[in-house]
Amino acid sequence: MTTVDSGAPPVRATAPERTTDRPPRRELGVANAFSHGFLLLWAAMTLLPLAWLFLSSLKDNGEILADPWGLPGRLRLDNWARAWTTAHIGRYFLNSAVVVAGSLTLTMLLGATAAYVFARYDFRGRQVLYYLFVGGMMFPVFLALVPLFFVVRNAGLFGTWTGLILVYTAYSLPFTVFFLTAFFRTLPTAVAEAALIDGCGHFRLFFRVMLPMARPGLISVGIFNFLSHWNQFLLPQVLMQGDESKWMLAQGLNALAVNQGYAGDYAQLFAGLAIAVLPVLVVYVAFQRQIQAGLTAGQLK
Repeated sequence: MTTVDSGAPPVRATAPERTTDRPPRRELGVANAFSHGFLLLWAAMTLLPLAWLFLSSLKDNGEILADPWGLPGRLRLDNWARAWTTAHIGRYFLNSAVVVAGSLTLTMLLGATAAYVFARYDFRGRQVLYYLFVGGMMFPVFLALVPLFFVVRNAGLFGTWTGLILVYTAYSLPFTVFFLTAFFRTLPTAVAEAALIDGCGHFRLFFRVMLPMARPGLISVGIFNFLSHWNQFLLPQVLMQGDESKWMLAQGLNALAVNQGYAGDYAQLFAGLAIAVLPVLVVYVAFQRQIQAGLTAGQLK
């Protein structure tokens, strides 16, 4: 059999041209410039007031009034010492630390347990109970102040740290359950099934297997709850009246602002505010990577 060569060049199959919906490079450049400019503006709006606060806490009253935007002539750390001792900021700081530690521990323990059950177990009335928890986020604290005052007083917990810890926990549970339920649902089911097959009970499965796997989510919601409890002002103002030795830091700062507003000792006031802000900054800087990991873990899995 003979083949006939037509002399025509062979025709090569070409791949179809791919069409993309990417915007033009010029539009991308404009969007990037706008986003970077907005982030720089936001950073300036956040950092400049903090820098002004800490610099003012190291000045004397004359420098604050004469040149509020200038640098201090020398670092006056005695302002912090006077705020810690004379204004009793140290006592209020320790009171807040005890209450926040207790409420945060109780919130995370109860919230993680409830969220795990809602995410992993199927039982009658699960959706109803879950939506009751989530519905608590839509109930503002202002509407509950009067009945909450009488409930805490009738329970014998008015003016006590225990009552404040329980109230903090109750108002933090809805968000904690909502956040952790979604996070527990993203964890692999095969790991839990393998642990049960190996003889691990439900109690050990939760504390030894699932909680370590949910660490990013626990850290993220724990940081949010810490910020909420530490900066709380309204609940302590209503439920911790009377004995000043049991006041929270927000109450102490409010009293300091009123007193120093008449006395004119603004350096001590700025020092007290700086002491109150410092733990929040330290916690966020130390756990910023864990916060980002916890917020994006559910999308990456």
